[in-house]
Amino acid sequence: MAQAGVLYVVATPIGNMGDISARTREILAGVGVVAAEDTRHSGHLLRELGLERPLVSLHEHNERARTGELVARLLAGESIAVVSDAGTPLISDPGYLLVRAALDAGIVVSPVPGPCAAVAALSAAGLPAERFCFEGFLPARAMARRRRLAELAAETRTLVIYEAPHRIAQCLQDLAAACGESRGACVARELTKHFETFYRGGLGELATRAAADADMRRGECVIIVEGAAESAPDAARLDETLAVLLRFLPASAAAAATAELIGARRNDVYARALALAKNPPENTA
Repeated sequence: MAQAGVLYVVATPIGNMGDISARTREILAGVGVVAAEDTRHSGHLLRELGLERPLVSLHEHNERARTGELVARLLAGESIAVVSDAGTPLISDPGYLLVRAALDAGIVVSPVPGPCAAVAALSAAGLPAERFCFEGFLPARAMARRRRLAELAAETRTLVIYEAPHRIAQCLQDLAAACGESRGACVARELTKHFETFYRGGLGELATRAAADADMRRGECVIIVEGAAESAPDAARLDETLAVLLRFLPASAAAAATAELIGARRNDVYARALALAKNPPENTA
């Protein structure tokens, strides 16, 4: 029985061809077939690299039907590279069904990392990046989009959103309505390309600019939105809850339970738990 091939998940440039890595070129040159979101687009990429490889299409409309055929080829010993039109496959792009089926069949899945529009935008947005929530594309229909934004408005992590150019102005307007006009944000347009532009400011300011500036409505966009401010827990409720739990639990466990109960940061609650353990409040009952 032939040894199974490897499924490589290969990131490709989002604009600037100089971002392609030596390993990406090596993997694409060595696989038996490239499974591409758009074979015309990926065929052009391969020609730019001086490569000729067989191509098969793998996109949102045929991935389910094509996955079985590709897994069979992998099991027969052929290695396959899956690529999207730009950036990292599976990140708001096809590829998940194939990766899941390959793993279920015991096939090795190996990432070939590289460009990703979400991470590129986040790295230069000038907004907190240590914790973020990737939302991908919001619903295209206005009512569904506004409902989703109402759910996201209280998210304390930085939000990363993809948006099509013809919807950018309306999306920013909906974001300003849901999150507040002063909420910090950044729109990254045409990343790594000649007309790469970053627009930074409050959501209200950016929405106004997008409505007036035709250039802002050209090219693919990533919207980065500052997370909502974390509300401080009620001090009296915090101390009352900790005081009870500290009678039965060590400080770490009491802090963890209290943080869960009142929705506070565990580290902050733990610091308060240590303080109360050393100097418990007087029982005034």
